[in-house]
Amino acid sequence: MKFKAILFAIAISASSLAFAQETKKFGPPAGNAVVGDVYGGGLASNAESKAISVDKLSKKLKKENKKVENVAVKGKVTDVCDKKGCWLTLQTEDNSQFFVKMKDYAFFVPTALKGKTVVMDGTAERKVTSVDEQKHYAEDAKKPKAEIDAITSPKEEIRFVANGIKVVN
Repeated sequence: MKFKAILFAIAISASSLAFAQETKKFGPPAGNAVVGDVYGGGLASNAESKAISVDKLSKKLKKENKKVENVAVKGKVTDVCDKKGCWLTLQTEDNSQFFVKMKDYAFFVPTALKGKTVVMDGTAERKVTSVDEQKHYAEDAKKPKAEIDAITSPKEEIRFVANGIKVVN
């Protein structure tokens, strides 16, 4: 009987250790996000030289009133998903935020990207974000409960799907 109890304890310990290591894998990637680091599929060959500001992208989207594909944008990262590094926000010229997801959920970025200037290559569009989705991202960003509860209406915003992201400053 003691042998079974010891075997059971060993099995529980081993599975707990394995689970802890598996859980660790699902956080944001490690890294310092230094100038020159590239995440995702890379950038188009002329992306850095053709990158426009977030403000110019916003004006372009208002003018064309549709999706803009194959566009490069340069901006400062203000937040990164703490859970996986699966989204980020860029600061706009009017201090609002611009939401970025990674294409096909195929890559993630380190939280060290906060405060860095990046160039991104991808697709942008104006989109209405539901209350539930806004709250989900606020929870990911570990916002205070009061701030999450204050989200009560859908919001129109620029949404960007990045093919690649490069740290430039």
